[in-house]
Amino acid sequence: MRTEELAELGQQLRVDAVRAAEAAGSGHPTSSMSAADLAAVLLARHLRYDFDRPDHPGNDRLILSKGHASPLLYALYRAAGVIDEAELLTFRHDGSPLEGHPTPRLPWVDVATGSLGQGLPIGVGMALAGERLDQVPYRVWVVCGDSEMAEGSVWEAVESAAYERLDRLTLIVDVNRLGQRGPTREGWDLDAYRRRLDAFGWHTVEVDGHDVAAIDAAYEEAAATTGRPTAVLARTQKGRGVAEVENKEGFHGKPLPHPGRAVEELGGVRHIRVDVDTPPPLPARTAPPASPARDAEPPRYRVGDEVATRDAFGAALAALGSVRGDVVALDGEVGDSTRAAAFADAHPDRYFEF
Repeated sequence: MRTEELAELGQQLRVDAVRAAEAAGSGHPTSSMSAADLAAVLLARHLRYDFDRPDHPGNDRLILSKGHASPLLYALYRAAGVIDEAELLTFRHDGSPLEGHPTPRLPWVDVATGSLGQGLPIGVGMALAGERLDQVPYRVWVVCGDSEMAEGSVWEAVESAAYERLDRLTLIVDVNRLGQRGPTREGWDLDAYRRRLDAFGWHTVEVDGHDVAAIDAAYEEAAATTGRPTAVLARTQKGRGVAEVENKEGFHGKPLPHPGRAVEELGGVRHIRVDVDTPPPLPARTAPPASPARDAEPPRYRVGDEVATRDAFGAALAALGSVRGDVVALDGEVGDSTRAAAFADAHPDRYFEF
């Protein structure tokens, strides 16, 4: 898709976000409009996803951490051809799967989002699973807002991602300067975000979030970066494209005042369809995962035995890992106390130290 077509797709996503919120009488169109160009380039040029097979293990993972901007996600689905215009306009209606925040009622949504600060931690887990458990080279894309960059959980995830060298993880930060109650802590100071991410060991790219060519180049740079995760810091404007609301306070979380005029200002309704690239064939495993021993004996105790609870827990957890290959253990540097270390000794490939 050429640059001009990418820009048109971005406008289509904005128009559809405006129309969805109008049909619902609620929603977050301005938050969707700021990230529309970021999403358009991702869908048309970089996302690898088989919408006919949402359970395909090679599919990229896309997490809309700023889940209140769900009209943008649903507009993406219309562009991909998996929902139609009529369904788009059921947004937030009773019984519609197009909820105010995306949930796995939709087969293409891996995780519900909306409580800000959760998307990147979940993305770290997905990236770790792809690299260390599934051994599948899918990419993880997390789109978050600048308000949630003040959440402590985000920075814990930033640290973990850098330590684990998760180079298939890309964080896209929609820096539109305006939160729910007014300006964000850092405003448009991309350098403030860059300094912190750089200090943790991330690769960072600063872009104009409405320059589709620059966005495309930033995503290419992220894909080419090895040994560390990448954050694309995009300066955007909330309500982009509609003068009445663009970069203005007081329009968060509500339909546009004059949606018909806004759609006209954005160039009208479009029907661009994107043929999203599907994942490449999965590589052959260098070594197949060990088959769990289904007949593994669990620990057994007799009435009257005195066994420390944590010792029994560690032994049971290790035994469970022998019976089920889908059991993993996560620990916070207390495995010797919790006895989760027994699982680490028996199943080191499924033990994660945080």
